[in-house]
Amino acid sequence: MTVYSSAGLQIYIGGVMAQGDDLTLADFTTPPQTWVQIKEVEAAGSVGDTSEAITFTALDDSRTRTIKGPRSAGTMEIVCGIDPDDPGQQAVIAAEKEIHDYGFKLVFNDAPAGGTPSERYFIGKVMSQAEQYDQANNVMKLNISIGVNSNVVRVARAEATP
Repeated sequence: MTVYSSAGLQIYIGGVMAQGDDLTLADFTTPPQTWVQIKEVEAAGSVGDTSEAITFTALDDSRTRTIKGPRSAGTMEIVCGIDPDDPGQQAVIAAEKEIHDYGFKLVFNDAPAGGTPSERYFIGKVMSQAEQYDQANNVMKLNISIGVNSNVVRVARAEATP
């Protein structure tokens, strides 16, 4: 088993994308997206589906049953050091002012020698972007919340081709 640290993870924002059924890699590559890296990321949060619990209690057997309901990929919370010159941070700030969903891409730092890294793709709305200032001995932060509105498309890392 091989595990990797989050160090080296890169996050990108793409263009406006429409919601639909479960997305595939082709939805993010045809036509090709223009990806802008969001720099100075300190923490990347999490994404992934969780099913809403629906419960039903039958009177005759007094048993509560749990049924899987709608799925949600949640809200990804990203923390960055504020860099007013970073095009990725500027794109996120602009996207927060819009009602549209945007494409997002994560690139892991897990590529085998000469190979390609794992990637994750999803669409979401930039729900908030807030600056955090804290105390004198801290870096000023940009806190970003992305409401994920799709499945997460997983692309596995690949070995080098001979």
